[in-house]
Amino acid sequence: MSAKEISLSEKQVKPIVDMLNEYLANYHVHYQKLRGCHWNIKGQNFFTLHIKFEELYTNAQLTIDEIAERVLTLGKPPHSRFADYIKESTIKEINTIGMVDTAMVEAILDDMSKLIELERDLLDATDKAGDDGSNDMVNRFMQFKEKTTWMLRSFLGKQ
Repeated sequence: MSAKEISLSEKQVKPIVDMLNEYLANYHVHYQKLRGCHWNIKGQNFFTLHIKFEELYTNAQLTIDEIAERVLTLGKPPHSRFADYIKESTIKEINTIGMVDTAMVEAILDDMSKLIELERDLLDATDKAGDDGSNDMVNRFMQFKEKTTWMLRSFLGKQ
């Protein structure tokens, strides 16, 4: 499949594909961080956060799949190597072993802030290119993170 087959120009789609691959890279690092938080959470908030981190990494896994499939829909290959994810991601790995539960939540909030920033850039680019499919997808993901950010900030008493 190519972009032309879904009525988009290759020239307009190239920057979007590049942005989606960068977004995919960031999501992979975020996903692994969520897994680490889920595995290594300790303390009084264990039951609450263990379940929440699992919910979030399950959602991130599905999101990653949708992003990669959208890149394929646009006629290009998605990144699929950890080396590419680490190289392109602005979200950085952390060591969650021994990390305090609230610090874990702060780290996830930082990731979500960076992802929302990428999403806003993607929304602008996809709007200009007339790529409504990518725009709708990214908007859904952003809305989920906006609500989750509110909930996690409330958990930390920051609202």
